[in-house]
Amino acid sequence: MKVSEFDFHLPEELIAQTPLPQRDASRLLVTERFGTELQDRQFRDIVEYLDADDVLVINQTRVIPARLFGVRADTGGPVEILLLRPYGGARWEVLVKPGKRARVGIRIEFGPKLACTVMDVTEIGSRLVDFEFNGNFNEILEELGETPLPPYIHEKLDDGERYQTVYSKEAGSVAAPTAGLHFTSELLNEIEERGTQIVPLTLHVGLGTFRPVQVEDIEEHRMHAEFFELSAESAEAINACKRRGGRVWAVGTTTVRTLETQARQQGSEYVVVPGSGWTDIFIYPGYEFKIVDALITNFHLPKSSLLMLVSAFAGLDTIKRAYAHAVENRYRFFSFGDAMLLL
Repeated sequence: MKVSEFDFHLPEELIAQTPLPQRDASRLLVTERFGTELQDRQFRDIVEYLDADDVLVINQTRVIPARLFGVRADTGGPVEILLLRPYGGARWEVLVKPGKRARVGIRIEFGPKLACTVMDVTEIGSRLVDFEFNGNFNEILEELGETPLPPYIHEKLDDGERYQTVYSKEAGSVAAPTAGLHFTSELLNEIEERGTQIVPLTLHVGLGTFRPVQVEDIEEHRMHAEFFELSAESAEAINACKRRGGRVWAVGTTTVRTLETQARQQGSEYVVVPGSGWTDIFIYPGYEFKIVDALITNFHLPKSSLLMLVSAFAGLDTIKRAYAHAVENRYRFFSFGDAMLLL
């Protein structure tokens, strides 16, 4: 398939710049997989579609203050870095601005508690750096760092927690799993009171997930690897749901990618196995879904791997129809925008 098949026109004014005052007041576009009917609802109506036998699987990652501002130790020139992913120990992959001057061996200082040295340059132009810090690294990040927002958001966010899910717990993402931003604690309580089990996992979201696919033949695209963790307890809850005939709901594409990464065939059925590690699974039309039965997701960027994933799940024609409806009816797009439910 060609990347041009996943392009669409989006008026710039439909890109949401700020979150709504109430998380669950977002609009919800509902459609069946490979279907034609579209329903315009409110996000809080999601409870009407959940059954007691279902499980709602959430990604409890938390966005870290991944943007740091420092100076070169040799010249005092300003440097900005963006943390991408940890490599173990004190080593991280980062983006550096200005990149041309971030040669191997350059030392960057962010204050008396934190510095790093550029150790290598990757194939995509990012850097591997080794940090030196005095104290707890995560606490230093909270003190010195800034939460990065996507480049299509131009307005300052007054409350940083609005770019976190209410259930965020495990620090490590550089971007939010945005489908989960619509949930409130009250809505989650209502879902549980109706009998649906809420099951957590973790996938730390990297910037590579959101980048447009640059190759024309999508099969040639390579995903940036992201770290995930699925506990034995969560895996068993999901497998028990499958055994009793319930549906596995994934909140967001990051949850889908974790569950499908951990899918294993047992006889004629599929189960998920617990584990942790790095996944670079790329899901595009033609993929056979093994675990996920329903998907809650936001509206995604043209030509992105996320748009390809939802097209694989619901059908490209269905997604094109839904996106055209969303544009015509002035839905809000991307991170702070409205949501879709694919059943």
